[in-house]
Amino acid sequence: MSDRDIRADVLVIGCGIAGATAALEAAEAGLSVVVITKANRAEESNTFYAQGGIVSFAPDDRPELLKRDILEAGDGVGDPVAVDVLVAEGPRLVQETLIGKLKIPFTRSSPEALDYALEAGHSRRRILHVEDATGRTIEDRFLRALRRHPRVTLLAGRTAVDLLTVPHHSKNPVAYYREPRAIGAYVLDNAGGRVGRVFAPFTILATGGCGAVFLHTCNPAGADGSGYAMALRAGARIGNMEYIQFHPTVFMRASGDGFLITEAVRGEGAKLKTRDGKPFMGKYLPKRELAPRDEVSRAIYEEMILTNSDYVLLDLASYAKPATIRKRFPTILRTCLEDGIDITRQPIPVVPAAHYCCGGVLADVWGRTSLAGLYAVGEVACTGVHGANRLASTSLLEGLVWGTRAARDIAGRFDDARPYRASEIHRWYIPTRVEDVDPALINQDWLTIRSTAWNYAGIIRTRKRLNRAKSDLEYLSHRIEKFYQEARLEPSLIGLRHGILVALMITRAALANPASRGAHFIKK
Repeated sequence: MSDRDIRADVLVIGCGIAGATAALEAAEAGLSVVVITKANRAEESNTFYAQGGIVSFAPDDRPELLKRDILEAGDGVGDPVAVDVLVAEGPRLVQETLIGKLKIPFTRSSPEALDYALEAGHSRRRILHVEDATGRTIEDRFLRALRRHPRVTLLAGRTAVDLLTVPHHSKNPVAYYREPRAIGAYVLDNAGGRVGRVFAPFTILATGGCGAVFLHTCNPAGADGSGYAMALRAGARIGNMEYIQFHPTVFMRASGDGFLITEAVRGEGAKLKTRDGKPFMGKYLPKRELAPRDEVSRAIYEEMILTNSDYVLLDLASYAKPATIRKRFPTILRTCLEDGIDITRQPIPVVPAAHYCCGGVLADVWGRTSLAGLYAVGEVACTGVHGANRLASTSLLEGLVWGTRAARDIAGRFDDARPYRASEIHRWYIPTRVEDVDPALINQDWLTIRSTAWNYAGIIRTRKRLNRAKSDLEYLSHRIEKFYQEARLEPSLIGLRHGILVALMITRAALANPASRGAHFIKK
C-alpha cells in the first residue's frame, strides 16, 4: 500500500467466518468491499482452527431447548433478545449459506442423515461438523467465494493501526460539532512499511479475540485484541471484558503453541484423569466432563494445584475404539502424533488455556455499535448472546448470523453519501527521526503482559492479584506508548500497543465486578 488512498463502500477488518460472511453478503447486495487481514495467509484466523463444529437443529431438537442451554451457560448474563435472534436465524443460515451456497460437506452418520455431535452444556446432539476440522473447511470455502467475487478486494498482510474517525482525524475545526463517525482505518502495508488510508462510510470490525494476551492460549498469535483496542480509542462502548473463557483441554505442544482439543472428545466419552490415571471430575461437578467449560476449567486448575501438576490427562483411548478415533478426530490424531502422543493408545496431556472473550465492542442485534458507521461482528463484538460464558460451538453460528445481519443492515441504509472530504482528513504522521524496533523489547514486554494476565487475571482471580496486575500493566503501558511513538512502525509494535490496552481492559473490568459469574471467578 502506498500513500494512495483506497475507497470502498464497506471496509471489513478481519476474515474469519464473521468478516467473510459480512463481506460476501455485502458484495452480493451490490456494494464494493475491501477486506483486510494482518496475516500473510488470509485463512489465518480463529475460525480456521475451530475443530468442534457449529450449532444447528437436530431432528429431536426444539428452539426453546437451545435458547435455554445458551442462557444457562451464560449464567444469567446473556441477553434473551439476542439469543432469540441467534436461535431463530442461525439454523436457517446454516442451511442456506453453509450447506446451500458454500456446499460445506458436513459429516454424515448415513447417506441420508447428517451427524450431530454432543458437546458440554448442550441437552441434545446438535453440533454439525466436518470431522474435527470444521472451521478450516468453512474458512476455505468462504475465501474461495470472496476471491471469485468481482466486488471484493481481499488484502492480506495489512495491519489496521487505528480507526479513522471524524471529528478526531479531521483538519476542519468545524467538524468538532458533528456527531462522531467511523470513516475507515489507517492501514499498514506489512511488507512495504507504509501507512495508508482506507476510506469507507461503513466499517465492520471482525478482528476476533484476545487470547494472545495470556501466557497459555489456543488462539493464533494474531489474537491480540486489536479490534477492542481500536474501538476503545475511537470512543465506542465496550462491555463484559472480564468474561474470558478458558478452554479446559488444550494440548501444549513442544513448540509452545497451544492446540485445542475439542469438547467433542469428551462428548464422545473421554474422561479427565490425574497424572497417575485417576478420574477426578466427580468430586468437583455433578455433570463431570460435560459441565460448562468455565466450571471444567476451574476444576482442572484446582486439581493441578492440589496435586502440584502442570497438566492433567484426557483419556479417550480407554473409552473409544481406535477405528472410531481415527475417523472422528483425524486432525487431533495427526497433530498429537507429531509430538509423540498416539491418542488411540494413550491419554493426552492437557491444561486450561485462554480461548474466547465473551465481552467486546457492544453491538445491537444488527451489529451496530455506539459509534456511527462502525459495526462489530464475531468474537470482537459483545452482542449479549454469550453472557458470562459461551456455550460450545455457538461462536461460529454467531459470526454467521451477525455477519449476515450487519451486511444486510448496511445495504438497507446505504445511500452512497460520504460524510467527509478526504482532503480534510489527516494523513498518517511520520516522525522525522524514528528508531528501529528492538525485538528483545517486544518479546520481553509481551512476556510481561502474558504472565501478568495469566497469573493475576486468569482462571481464578482475587482483588489483590487484580490490583497488582492493574499497577504493573499501567506502568508498562506508559513505556510501550513511548516506544510506539519513537520506533519505526511495524506489525509487532502495533500488536503490542493493542495488547497492553486489552490486558488493562480485562483487568479493570474484573476489578469493577465483585460477583463471580461464568468465566469471571473472583475469590473474596
